[in-house]
Amino acid sequence: MSLPIVTGILSFGMSGRVFHAPFVNAHQGFKLKGVLERKHKNAADYYPSIVSYNTIEELLGDEEIELVIVNTPNYLHYEQTKQALQAGKHVLVEKPATATTAQLLELFDIAKQYKRHLLVYQNRRWDSDFLSVKEVIESGRLGKLIEVHFRYDRYKPVLSPKAFKETADVEASGLVYDLGPHLLDQVISLFGKPLTSNKVTAAHRQESEVVDYFSYQLTYPHQLMVYVTSGILVAQPLPSFVVHGSAGSYIKSRCDVQEAQLLSETMKPTDEGYGIEPEGCEGQLTLMDENSNKIVEQIKAKPSNYINLFEAVYQTITNGALYPVTDEHIAWQVELLEA
Repeated sequence: MSLPIVTGILSFGMSGRVFHAPFVNAHQGFKLKGVLERKHKNAADYYPSIVSYNTIEELLGDEEIELVIVNTPNYLHYEQTKQALQAGKHVLVEKPATATTAQLLELFDIAKQYKRHLLVYQNRRWDSDFLSVKEVIESGRLGKLIEVHFRYDRYKPVLSPKAFKETADVEASGLVYDLGPHLLDQVISLFGKPLTSNKVTAAHRQESEVVDYFSYQLTYPHQLMVYVTSGILVAQPLPSFVVHGSAGSYIKSRCDVQEAQLLSETMKPTDEGYGIEPEGCEGQLTLMDENSNKIVEQIKAKPSNYINLFEAVYQTITNGALYPVTDEHIAWQVELLEA
């Protein structure tokens, strides 16, 4: 067996503590060595032997570290990913990878130049609710697909205290770059690059400088229409996934429990019960028989686990496997984000 991939994380805020460190620590193919902590030194409370670096230069200067997870604010992704690649590290960068296509293509070129992998963290491909939708679509039970709706809604009327999220002249700020990458990546993973796209944005919160509502209309071959929508002033969210086909419909709410379980700090990715949706979250599959009678079936999602993303990272770096979130997928996504 190959030696574990020695890994460093650029932040131990919520994303580092919840979405990265538990999985790097749990997966035998990785060794969690260190984390960048500029102010508060909290990582050792969770991982007593972890190294705490004071600067990014210290972390990147550690020759033992092979993989750097860039999980800092959006506007830092481009520069810090570039620094890490030029330091000879593989990179797993959170969404959005960059604010612009030009930045992304430059990073791809640098990765090739230094013979390192640039991988993008799109964990929502491993949500139980999305995987349920994917399974139903790929089963063919819906017939020819006609119309698809993916939504991600929240209700947060108060502006974030983090200025970089709410300032218009900060790169990759606003809802398009926050939730847009999740939704667009899910669509792209299923249907590929759209033939055409139309994007509408708005800012509805009082004194908001940044987009807090967006909607995409995407067209695909065979007259398939895909709608991607997100709003931050939605008090009663609609179903997150609605798929209509010539033979029936599938409706599924956003029910993945992984984030809530990890935030509670009472459950680890290796614990029994992790990633299992609660009762009452079943998707509704409605099919029509030959007499146009409705046949309704409740579909229970299979358990899911973000550790599968880290397994994909491991296989790509160690064995040269194709990472499922391909360079093309990310290029198409960023093109849509900046449209």
